[in-house]
Amino acid sequence: MFSRLFDAIGETATTAFSGVVEAIRTAFAGDPETRRKVAFSVAVIALSAKMAKADGIVAPEEVRAFQEIFAIPEAEASNVSRLYNLAKQDVAGYEAYAQRVAGMCGSGENNCAMLEDVLDGLFHIAKADGLIHHKELEFLANVAEIFHIDEAYFERIMARHVHPDGINPYAVLGLPETTPFDEVKKRYRVLAAESHPDRLRARGVPEEFLTIANDRMAALNDAFSVIEKARAAA
Repeated sequence: MFSRLFDAIGETATTAFSGVVEAIRTAFAGDPETRRKVAFSVAVIALSAKMAKADGIVAPEEVRAFQEIFAIPEAEASNVSRLYNLAKQDVAGYEAYAQRVAGMCGSGENNCAMLEDVLDGLFHIAKADGLIHHKELEFLANVAEIFHIDEAYFERIMARHVHPDGINPYAVLGLPETTPFDEVKKRYRVLAAESHPDRLRARGVPEEFLTIANDRMAALNDAFSVIEKARAAA
């Protein structure tokens, strides 16, 4: 699918990533399902490359983390590499690209689930070298704001990935510690349903990216288990 995209883009892809963005709609106009997958893939490729550059260096661990969530077929490897290298040249312009990505959820939609999937992928890459640099966190927070993801929602996403003092299970579920257990259970079930792999497929998330869904489900399961055991022992 990336070779089709580059055929549509032509030489513009060697000088401007914006050419990639504009070509997705026309290259896959008659195939909306593939268009969603390509748009999602390009979003993560571009933003992960730009984020990796945000702290001044693209670490080998970050490149490997990118490869973990994108099992690229050998025939597509050179095209994906072209996209990644083009995007990582500098951080400039990521805001405009993030705005285009946000448009995949419709104008002004808040807390779009597909954009949470993108942020999860970016966090996965950012933490791959063992430390999320403060400039990377600023990058992620700015992207979340452009995505119309509110502060509370972003804090819940971040709690799954950034926890220097240990994971706070209530933060993972986005609840105060005084929440009655019945409400905790209800929130857990809603979040687990939203994170089911079938839901992600319906949003156009590529199959190989579902490792992120598994990590999210593991975090949700662990958070609920910790709370459940603590409430039972109280």
